[in-house]
Amino acid sequence: MTLGLAPRQADLFRSTAAFCEGRVAPDSIYGILHRECFRLFPDEMFADLFDEAGRRSVPPMIVAVVMVLQRIEGCSDREAADRFAFDARWKYAAGGLDFDYPGFVHTVLVDMRARLARSKRPDRIFEVTLEAARQAGLVGRRRVLDSTPLYDAVATMDTVTLVRSAIRGVLKAAGSELAGPLRGMLARDDDYAAAGKPACDYDDAAARGETGRCAGPRRPGAAGGPGRAGAGPGAGAGCGAAG
Repeated sequence: MTLGLAPRQADLFRSTAAFCEGRVAPDSIYGILHRECFRLFPDEMFADLFDEAGRRSVPPMIVAVVMVLQRIEGCSDREAADRFAFDARWKYAAGGLDFDYPGFVHTVLVDMRARLARSKRPDRIFEVTLEAARQAGLVGRRRVLDSTPLYDAVATMDTVTLVRSAIRGVLKAAGSELAGPLRGMLARDDDYAAAGKPACDYDDAAARGETGRCAGPRRPGAAGGPGRAGAGPGAGAGCGAAG
């Protein structure tokens, strides 16, 4: 896969820039990224992640902007891909792209994180963001972006969302007679009524671990018997398992 390049000129009549200017605050994260994205995350900064032959990648500048907004807004990969596709502010933040600029599948974010992790500068997006935050005087007043919580958080969100979606599908297919007994086997205190990820402080490692552990069915012996995985003092706290 070769390095894709973000467009620097947008169609005057189709650009999100004309629509968002006057509607989006200049000092908002969308306004700041709109003005600074090409300086902060030039595509060439990611050239070492790509080959010299193959199809063009989604421009890394665009992916970097999406990853920053993803972290700030607490989105999973799928949610971030959807917001880029349908929220004009996200395309505006990525340099004022046209409304119909094509979106991308959520695995593009997975692939970018993997490429960064294998590189000599895995934290480059966050180093740039941190320096920009320092220059803006934000360091010390609010938590700045860092890579490890982001990687852990989105991985947990996507995994739990997939598991939860599968459980909702089973409950729906089971019908009223089987739904009750099936719900009794679930470890998490969740009615599984609405789609999406469960509520959780995804910035907190312990909360992420508990959410991931409790996302699926209770294991045999979950009431505290010998078969319970990780049985011991305090085991299972917060899972909402029925006694």
